[in-house]
Amino acid sequence: MEAIEARPLVFDPDEITRAGAFVTLDRSGQLSVYRGYVRPEDEPRAEVAADDGTEADAAQMGQGGDAGVSVWDVHGGHADASVGTIITSGGQPLGAGLPEDEDDGALKPLPERLVQELTAHRTLALREAFGRSPDVALTLLLMKLVGDTFHAAGVASGGCLEASVRQVYLPAQAPDLKDSAVALAVDDRHAAWEADLPLDDEAVLWDYLTVLDQGSRLSLLAHCLSFGVNALHEKVNPYGAGLSASGLTRRMAQADRLAQAVDLDMVAAGWEPTVDTYLNRVPKARILEAVREAKGEGTSQLLDHLKKGEMASEAERLLKGSGWLPAVLRRADLVALEGAEIAEGQGAECGSGDLESVSDADLPAFLTEDLPDAPAAMMAAE
Repeated sequence: MEAIEARPLVFDPDEITRAGAFVTLDRSGQLSVYRGYVRPEDEPRAEVAADDGTEADAAQMGQGGDAGVSVWDVHGGHADASVGTIITSGGQPLGAGLPEDEDDGALKPLPERLVQELTAHRTLALREAFGRSPDVALTLLLMKLVGDTFHAAGVASGGCLEASVRQVYLPAQAPDLKDSAVALAVDDRHAAWEADLPLDDEAVLWDYLTVLDQGSRLSLLAHCLSFGVNALHEKVNPYGAGLSASGLTRRMAQADRLAQAVDLDMVAAGWEPTVDTYLNRVPKARILEAVREAKGEGTSQLLDHLKKGEMASEAERLLKGSGWLPAVLRRADLVALEGAEIAEGQGAECGSGDLESVSDADLPAFLTEDLPDAPAAMMAAE
């Protein structure tokens, strides 16, 4: 194969007289010559003079004249003569058809341009009717989204609707995410739909979706679209390619509106601050910030002298069940509400600077383990 590809090109002397070459420099600065190129005006054209054989009539061929014809087959050479210029490909006419006087009565394929014009008219008429048929629109949308979501053979590709859901995969995720409660819920719902849908036959699938009750149709629509939700905070590209800074801002704002609409609760979804999920992966200042927001300043001060590993472990124990979330997981509407409540509570305080009370439950483990009884402690103090 290499010998065949590397063999020198051999041109016919007649071809050499009308062909040329491109001479340029390649990426390494070496001279490169590409031979065998012909200008369009130098392409050979077989022209046939009219029946009277006059040169004047022959000069009109291919120029809109009435006395001659130029018929050129781009694959097979010269064809027959008639009125007008006809270009064929593989023996089939391109563009206009043959004149009526040469029609042999056989049904030939319609010209491609005519087919495009006719189907454009049909497409526009379909759009108008489709826009007045919400039930049919929902069925067709479900057909397309089911193909995109379940990757059914013969359904996922093609189709007459240019709408789709692109599944967004999660490149960075915690090791336990695939076994979390929300992941299992998505898998169970997907498996249930997959067992019910007739994915092997589009016609059967259309009938199934048509008679499906409206509630189930909307549930299936929501399930399919859910795989396209993208609330990932990704690195932006300052040079314009990929995700821009404004695009990321718009994505996160829209994701927050979606979270409000579905009443998302990350605590109920199973996330909690543990050593592995958060505390051991942030600086000590972030750990103290979490404890301070959840348990108060007094509790956080009891941890500030600890080493990073010990601080993370103690913080996990203190934050368990507190419902604390890092800022990236909080809903903007709830944050604003909490801020208003805090401001109202601070306005009602009588004074400031008082030490916060810390309960035994808020104390680090090294301060609560093996505490003596109160009388014994007093005796020891005496």
